[in-house]
Amino acid sequence: MDAIMLHGLIAVESAPPLKLPSAPGKAVARTYPGAPQEAASIELQPLSRTPKPNKSASTSRISFASASGSGHLPKSRTETTIFSVGPELEEQSRPGTPKADSVNDDSANIDGVEAMQSIMEPYMNRWRLLAMCLISLSNGMSDSAPGALIPSIEEYYNIGYAIVSLIFVGNALGFIAGAFFVDAIRERLGRAKTLAVGQGLISLGYIPMIATAPYPAIVVSFFFVGFGMSINLAMGNVFCGSLSNSTTALSMMHGSYGIGGTVGPLLATAMVTVFEVVWSRYYALSLGLAALGGVCGTCAFWDYERDTQQHLGSSTGGSGGQSGSTAAPKRDWRADVTAMVSALSNRVVLLGALFIFAYQGAEVSISGWVNTFLMDSRHVHDGSVGYVTAGFWGGITLGRFLLAPPAHRIGEKLFVVIVVVGACAFQLVVWLVPNLIGNAVAVAIVGLLLGPVYPCAAAVFMRNINKQKQVSGMGVISAFGSSGGAAAPFTTGLLAQAVGTFVLHPIVIGLFVVMMICWYGLPNKPKRSE
Repeated sequence: MDAIMLHGLIAVESAPPLKLPSAPGKAVARTYPGAPQEAASIELQPLSRTPKPNKSASTSRISFASASGSGHLPKSRTETTIFSVGPELEEQSRPGTPKADSVNDDSANIDGVEAMQSIMEPYMNRWRLLAMCLISLSNGMSDSAPGALIPSIEEYYNIGYAIVSLIFVGNALGFIAGAFFVDAIRERLGRAKTLAVGQGLISLGYIPMIATAPYPAIVVSFFFVGFGMSINLAMGNVFCGSLSNSTTALSMMHGSYGIGGTVGPLLATAMVTVFEVVWSRYYALSLGLAALGGVCGTCAFWDYERDTQQHLGSSTGGSGGQSGSTAAPKRDWRADVTAMVSALSNRVVLLGALFIFAYQGAEVSISGWVNTFLMDSRHVHDGSVGYVTAGFWGGITLGRFLLAPPAHRIGEKLFVVIVVVGACAFQLVVWLVPNLIGNAVAVAIVGLLLGPVYPCAAAVFMRNINKQKQVSGMGVISAFGSSGGAAAPFTTGLLAQAVGTFVLHPIVIGLFVVMMICWYGLPNKPKRSE
């Protein structure tokens, strides 16, 4: 017994001393801001344990150790657990994107920056601009001809100033009707087919004119012409105004309108006075140009939606998106009316509509009645007075081509004020100076100063109207402009029948004043340069 106890005591005293347990291993490595990190940061709550890593997911490895008895961490007992971070977790870890109400908040599209097209890019844009210039040329020839043809129309139908003015009313009603439907037609058919519809309606309106139908049918024909012009004018303004060099594109488009306005009275006067043909035969030429413009516009804009999506996709590094033939969601007439009312509730659209109402009213009144004023007040009974209208439209053409660069440098807001004040001064010269040659020169200068007003105004409108409301907004502005182009000449005709043709000048000067009031109320948003 004593021997056993002695043996145990010796065994205990000879055992190696006990060691204190070492510190446990680190489960997560300490990171430092300046050192490169290998593992991706993850959140622990939504993690899922998977036996194998997923190639499409981000993975992180965390080592755990368990010890039994000893404080050491043997490698054989170390377990490696793999956590996968799936695409849904990566999406959750990204910061949210601020959203804006694109319907009620205009900043939804003002603050967003997207790649803008130009005249040269995509490649088809140069042909689209050329097609719009051809269509505008045809429109100008049609709009400017009545000023030279009104005496012949009065003589042919044996009617007076008030009755012949109804052609302006029919044209304006067509413009107003077109403004209510242009956005719906574009969403259902696309831009190419919408242009085809517009040019088809214009061609349909020219047929009764060529046939010299009864005068009520002529008024209805002007309704169809106005309807079609409302469509292609809205399409052209939106296309040119959305380009990065919008002022240049709009000047080219409306300058082509001025060329047509210059050539139209020259051809109409020559056909009636020199060749002595019936006034209606002039519109055979307009019919051919309208058909040619419809074909060119349809071909040029056929893939416009697809090209636009591809351009935006390549600019943002994404895909081009769906083809332009993708069907748009259907809307009923209530949605169309809502879009028009929503556009009218925009201050820029409302002031722009009143501005173009006054501008086009003054323009068409001068073009339509200045010949009659000169024949009555200056006692000129030669048919060659119709060339004064050609001088007015020639001035508009030169103004839109030559004064656009100074307008861009000076700024559209200030430039429009300068030219409108100058036009008002020269209109007073036409009224108060009893000299035929001086009056003809003054009328041409008035056209020169009024020429760049419409392109400059359209550029300002496009910069201040958000993308969702551009088509409907420009349609409303165009419709109001056409209604001004009917109301002012019609009022001039009624008053001229009662008191004399001199009322043309007070009406025009009053419209210039209205333009300045509306222009003052428009915001002056700077133009994007990127």
